[in-house]
Amino acid sequence: MICIHCGADIPEGELVCPRCGTEVQIVPDYNPLEDVLAREVRGSVEGATRQIQTDDIRRYRRGNAGQNVNATRVLSQNEMNRLREERRNAVRRGQGGTQGEVRRERQNTGEVRRQRQSTGEVRRRQDTEELRRDRRQKRLEAAKRKRRNLLIALFSVLALIAAGIYVAYQNSYTGMVKKGYKALQTRDYAAAERYFDRAVIKDKSKPEAYTGYAEIYIDQDDLESAEQVFLRAIETQPTNVNLYQAAIDFYMDTEQPSKISALLKDCEDKKVLDAVSDYISTAPDFTPDEGTYNEVQEITLSSSTKGDIYYTLDGSEPAAETGIKYTEPILLQTEGEIEVKAIVVNSKGIPSVTASKKYNIEFPIEDAPAVTPSTGQYTGPTQITITVPEGYTAYYTMDGSVPTTASSQYTGPVEMPENTRTIFNAILVNNQNGKSTEMTTRSYITTSE
Repeated sequence: MICIHCGADIPEGELVCPRCGTEVQIVPDYNPLEDVLAREVRGSVEGATRQIQTDDIRRYRRGNAGQNVNATRVLSQNEMNRLREERRNAVRRGQGGTQGEVRRERQNTGEVRRQRQSTGEVRRRQDTEELRRDRRQKRLEAAKRKRRNLLIALFSVLALIAAGIYVAYQNSYTGMVKKGYKALQTRDYAAAERYFDRAVIKDKSKPEAYTGYAEIYIDQDDLESAEQVFLRAIETQPTNVNLYQAAIDFYMDTEQPSKISALLKDCEDKKVLDAVSDYISTAPDFTPDEGTYNEVQEITLSSSTKGDIYYTLDGSEPAAETGIKYTEPILLQTEGEIEVKAIVVNSKGIPSVTASKKYNIEFPIEDAPAVTPSTGQYTGPTQITITVPEGYTAYYTMDGSVPTTASSQYTGPVEMPENTRTIFNAILVNNQNGKSTEMTTRSYITTSE
C-alpha cells in the first residue's frame, strides 16, 4: 500500500505510515475501465447541458431567439430516453474496445505491484534509515536550540546579576570608601567626608573609612585632628584590633612612633596586645626604687622588651638621639635630688613611654674627730692619734690654726713636740661630698724629766 500523504510504501499489515505516522485508509484497487466509462459519460453530459449565459437571455428578450444557438432548453421524456440509450451504447463500445487493454493493464498492474513491493522494501529501508537520520538530526538541532536558549538565558541572568552587583557595590562600604578616596584626590574634602561618613555608618568596625577620614586632615597638615579620628573610634571600640593597627600605621607614617606606646599603654584587651606585640615597648624598671639615701647609689635599669635603653640625669626627655645609652649602672654620688628618666627603644624603633625616678642623696655629717691623748701636761715622748672613720680623711694643724684639706693629712700617730705648748686642731672630711666635720682642739704642754 502507498501512503496518500507522503507516498511512502506501507508494509502489509501495518496500520500507520512508518514515515509520517498517518493512519492507513483502505482504498479499492484501481480499475482503468472505470476511467474510460467516466470520460465517456462526462463527454455526453457536457454536450447535452450548458450553462445559460446572460447575453443569451438578453438577445432572446429582444426577439433574437433564432440566432441564439447556445440557448438552454427543457428536454422531453423521449429525448431523455434517447440520450440515455446513446450513452449505454457508447459505454458498451468502450468496454468492447478496451477489454484487451484492461487485461493488459491488469497484468501490468500486477507486475507494477510486484515491482513496487520489491522497490518499496528497499525504499522502506531507505526511508527508515532516512527517518532515523532525520530524527537524529532533529534531536541534535533541538538540543542545539535548547543549549542556545539556555546560554542566552544564562547570559541574561548573569548580566542582571552583574548589574545588581555593580549597583550594590557602588552603594556598599567598599564603594563608599572608593568614592571617598576619589574625591580626596580631587581635593573635594566635603564630598570625601560625606562618603567616609556613609561608609562608617554601613560598617563602623572596618578601619579603611577612618584612615580615609584622617587623610582629609593629613592632606591639610592637621595631624592633631587626624589623630583624633582614630582615638575617638578606639574609645568606642576598645577591643577592635584593626582600629589599633590603623592608628599605629598612622603614627608610623607621620613619624610619631613615640605616641604608639602611649596608645597601647591604656589598652587592657589581651587580644589586641597580642596582635600588636611587635609594637609594644615596655618602659624600664629602676633598682633601687626612688627615695632618700645617705650614701652613694648605683641605679640599675632593666626592661622585658628587647632593645636599647636611653636615660638622662638633668630632667630632660630621653631619646635615642639625645639621651645617654645605658651600658652599666648609673652612679649617684652627688649630694642632693637627682631625677633619672629612661626609655626603651625596641627593634622596630618604637620608644616606650618615659619612666622617671627621683633620688635624694644626703650624706651624714660625722661628729668632730676623736683625738688622743686629751689636753694636759706630758713628760717624755708622746704620740697624738686621730680616729678616722671609713670614708673620711683627717687633717690637722699644730699651730692653733683651723685645718683644711690643704693642711697636714693624718696618716698615722703624730709625735707631740717637747718642752713647748702645742695647740692641736683636727677635722674629718667626707671623701664623697667633701664636707668637713667640726674641729677638735687639744692643748699639750710637754716637759722633760
